[in-house]
Amino acid sequence: MNDLNAFFEEPVFSLSAEEKRRRFTTIMQVRNQHHFDHCAEYRSIWTALGMEPASCNTLEDMPFLPTSLFKQYDLKSVPDEAVVKTMTSSGTSGQAVSRIFLDKEAARLQSKTLTKIMSDFLGTGRRPMLVLDSQSVVRAGGALSARGAGVLGFSILGKRPVYALDDQMQLDLDVVTEFLETHQGKPLLLFGFTYIVWQHFYQALKEKGVKLEMPGSVLMHGGGWKKMQDLKIDNDTYKKELRDVCGIEQVFNYYGMIEQTGSIYVECEHGRLHCSNFSDVIIRRPDFSVCEPGEPGLIQTLSLLPESYSGHNLMTEDMGELLGEDDCPCGRSGKTFAVHGRAFAAEIRGCSDTFAAA
Repeated sequence: MNDLNAFFEEPVFSLSAEEKRRRFTTIMQVRNQHHFDHCAEYRSIWTALGMEPASCNTLEDMPFLPTSLFKQYDLKSVPDEAVVKTMTSSGTSGQAVSRIFLDKEAARLQSKTLTKIMSDFLGTGRRPMLVLDSQSVVRAGGALSARGAGVLGFSILGKRPVYALDDQMQLDLDVVTEFLETHQGKPLLLFGFTYIVWQHFYQALKEKGVKLEMPGSVLMHGGGWKKMQDLKIDNDTYKKELRDVCGIEQVFNYYGMIEQTGSIYVECEHGRLHCSNFSDVIIRRPDFSVCEPGEPGLIQTLSLLPESYSGHNLMTEDMGELLGEDDCPCGRSGKTFAVHGRAFAAEIRGCSDTFAAA
């Protein structure tokens, strides 16, 4: 893993731009060579481009994969018998879904990295956790969906998770009330997917005329904004309404995808999405040249974690812009960026959006 282990010994948003680029590039070169050597499909892409891993010395020059490739090919870089977990992306009925293959080490790194990133925002203590979803999402057999993977991944951050929705996706107010009474006065962690939280938790409380009190509570949510945009609900309105009706003091959005689980990008108190030491972004124009800061373009995401599958360097279907680097008022180092939505003609794919479409 080269010096990836050293990253876990350091604060997760600590590296300066110059130091991060040097160390990040070195490990990405190792990842390129590993997948070139162990994944025939990945190697064929480099070959078709007339390139070899040894020829790429900068992040901008390294070939990226479109996320749609994971719907068409099994991009494994480990033997079949080493795979311990298979995850699938969001998708409505009839849609192809991405398939992501994890070996034991990849699964461990994902959990360890997610915990380290979130500890910077939540602290190291585990809080009582209310999942704003149905437990049925983690009961399904076979491959684990993106939604189920998100719930299970974030559940490691809380104590004895309680599910606020029943199997029919209806708010179980008795369960929520009992949870709040049991943990009265304690800081709470709530987790859910953006649209599901809005439609099945916030709207249900509003319709019942119920207002909750959760002093010191934090909500982490993510998984797609398309349906919220259709409802004309922006990020500021979303936060305000959740605070007013649900009594949630801090509301943090995060950006992530099943193809790079673990290395998520969390929104700080100043509304910027942050790259950690384990991740990076490049914003590109339609011709794939690199955008200037503040110039909108396609979001390319890079992660040091994927080794069992070739998901370390991906071109998403999302539009965004680079806001800055090492200059966020919150004090965290690294690049910050904003997401503007799906690229024109890209399919709806976020967990919340896919659930709403279904």
